[in-house]
Amino acid sequence: MAKRDFVSITDFNREEILEVFQISREMKKGVKQGDFPALFPRMTLAMVFMKPSLRTRCTFEIGMYQLGGHAVYLAPTDIGLGKRESTFDVAKNLERWFDIVMARVFKHQTVEDLARFCSIPVINALCDTEHPCQAMADFLTVLEHRGNFDGFTMTFLGDGNNICHSLILLSATLGTHIRVSSPKGYEPRKKITDKALEICKSSGGSFEFLSDPQEAVKNTDAIYTDVWASMGQESQAEERKKIFFPYQLNAALVEKAPEGVLIMHDLPAHRGEEITDDVIDSKNSIVFDQAENRLHAQKGIMRFLLLAR
Repeated sequence: MAKRDFVSITDFNREEILEVFQISREMKKGVKQGDFPALFPRMTLAMVFMKPSLRTRCTFEIGMYQLGGHAVYLAPTDIGLGKRESTFDVAKNLERWFDIVMARVFKHQTVEDLARFCSIPVINALCDTEHPCQAMADFLTVLEHRGNFDGFTMTFLGDGNNICHSLILLSATLGTHIRVSSPKGYEPRKKITDKALEICKSSGGSFEFLSDPQEAVKNTDAIYTDVWASMGQESQAEERKKIFFPYQLNAALVEKAPEGVLIMHDLPAHRGEEITDDVIDSKNSIVFDQAENRLHAQKGIMRFLLLAR
């Protein structure tokens, strides 16, 4: 069987995504009960980092340990991917030593090339276009809290960035409903929304863009926000604060939503900017459940890909 990659949400169909969620939930239950059998003893994960991260490194490293294998952290200075050594040469080395690769990179093309050149599975652990592992953890968390995705609507506030893109594509694939509310000029990429709308035709899901955040949060089941200035956009931070301030997730905006609305954020959060303390720390917040589920969702993804080889 040909090897599988997880570079984009669209690499998995609906049935495969639900299978990964089921696997993830079973393994999470095992961890809580102190029982996580070594499914992949002596297997190794290469963790290629061009950008640093707390959650990505910890959850992949612990996840591979809980699967019975071993992870090797490769810092930006260890490889110099595409600079010190070509992506092709790096891929050809990694496939001789490792069983699976995760890569946290700047450009989507980099992780696409790594997957194309590698004969072993490659996972996109973040790029400028998507963050599929985060979206999988997010919807796994929603599933835990709701029990199903029937009629589920999510509202995303802020920059139409990589997080937003993966949420849009995953929502469309699962047949759920997503609204995005962003300032003019910061909307999600048309290529992504066009793809999502095409998927929705067969899945029964929907995508909607609403520029007014107060309208966007009405009759929604979850409100999701992200930082206004991502890594590499620090020089734009002050300008973005002014532009995005009307999209701040605060108590006044939450009041426009249903009483039990779920509050979501992928972290790290800039408290007092895109989200206020009283909202992120409220009883409706599932932010730290999302962070915990990065571990279990990624284990599910790795297990699925390793068994598909």
